[in-house]
Amino acid sequence: MAYDPFGQADSLLRELGAAHTPHPGGTLLTHLHRVRDRLATWNARPALQLAGLCHAFYGTDGFPQPLLPLDRRVELRATVGEEAEAIVYLYGSCDRAATYPALTTPTGPFHDRFTGRTHTPAPALRQDFAELTAANELDLAAEDPAFRDRHGPALLALFTRFRPLLSRPAWEDCTALLPGP
Repeated sequence: MAYDPFGQADSLLRELGAAHTPHPGGTLLTHLHRVRDRLATWNARPALQLAGLCHAFYGTDGFPQPLLPLDRRVELRATVGEEAEAIVYLYGSCDRAATYPALTTPTGPFHDRFTGRTHTPAPALRQDFAELTAANELDLAAEDPAFRDRHGPALLALFTRFRPLLSRPAWEDCTALLPGP
C-alpha cells in the first residue's frame, strides 16, 4: 500500500479529537479539510496543503487549543514530513500582533509565541505562512457571514499588505470574498 500522508494526517486528526472539537462552521476537522481544499484550488504544492490540513495541531494565536503538545512534534513530522510540519510549527508559533506588521519585509522579525524568541524565516516560508493565513481566514469568512461583516475589512487590509507574498489565486479569492472598507 502506498504512503498517503493526507490519509495519515486525517487519521491522526480524528484520533486526537478534531472531529469532535467545535469550530466556526462545524468541527475543527471540517474546517481543516476546507482550508486544505482551498489551498488545493490555489494550486498549492502538497506540503503546503498538508500544512493547511494540520495547521491547528499545536494550537494557534487565534485558536489556542492544541491537539498535540510540542514535545510530540516528531509524531506529526513522521506523518506529514519535515517540510509540512515546519510550516505547521511556524503557523502555530506565530505571535500575530508582533509578526504581522513586518511579515512582508524580508528581514522582518517573526515572533515565536512558544519560545518568546524572534527569528527571520526564509522568503519561501513567509509566502507559505501568508498563503496559509489567507486560506484559514477566508474559510472563516466564507462560513460565517457575521465574521465576514465584522472582520472582513480588516482582513482585506491585512491581505493587501501581504499581497507580495500571496499567489494570484489567493489574492483573487481575498478580493472576491472580503468586503472593502
